[in-house]
Amino acid sequence: MPVRVEALDHFVINVADVAITAEWYRKILGMEVKVFDPGGGKAPRTSLQFGNQKINVRRRDADKVEWFTADHPTAGSEDLCFLTSATPDEVVAHLQAHGVAIEEGPGPRKGAHGTLRSVYCRDPDGSLIEISSYEE
Repeated sequence: MPVRVEALDHFVINVADVAITAEWYRKILGMEVKVFDPGGGKAPRTSLQFGNQKINVRRRDADKVEWFTADHPTAGSEDLCFLTSATPDEVVAHLQAHGVAIEEGPGPRKGAHGTLRSVYCRDPDGSLIEISSYEE
C-alpha cells in the first residue's frame, strides 16, 4: 500500500528575528508562543501553537548543523492561509486596530473544502498571510 499523508503536524518558517515574529503571530493571530528543547544538546527553539498544529520559527541564518532545514532558507517567502471563526469584517477591524495593513480583501477564494472569505496581510518578514473563514 502506498504512503498517504493524512494531516499536517507542523512546519517551519524562516524569519529575520524570532522574537519579533513570535510576538506578531501571538498578538495578531492569537497563537501561543512556546519555547521547547529539541533534544540532542541543541539550543532551545520557539514554536507557535494553534489548534492541533504548530509552526516552528527558525532564524533564517541559523546554523544548518544546529537545525536541519531546507537548502535555501529565506525569510518572507511564505504564503500561508489560516482559518478563523471570526467574520471577515471582524478580521478587518482587528487588523486595523493593530495597525496591520490589509493587502487585499475581504473576498472569496477557493479553499480545501469550499469557498473561503479571505483577508490578506503580511507578517514582519513580508510573508503573505491569508486569514479566512468558510462561508456558511
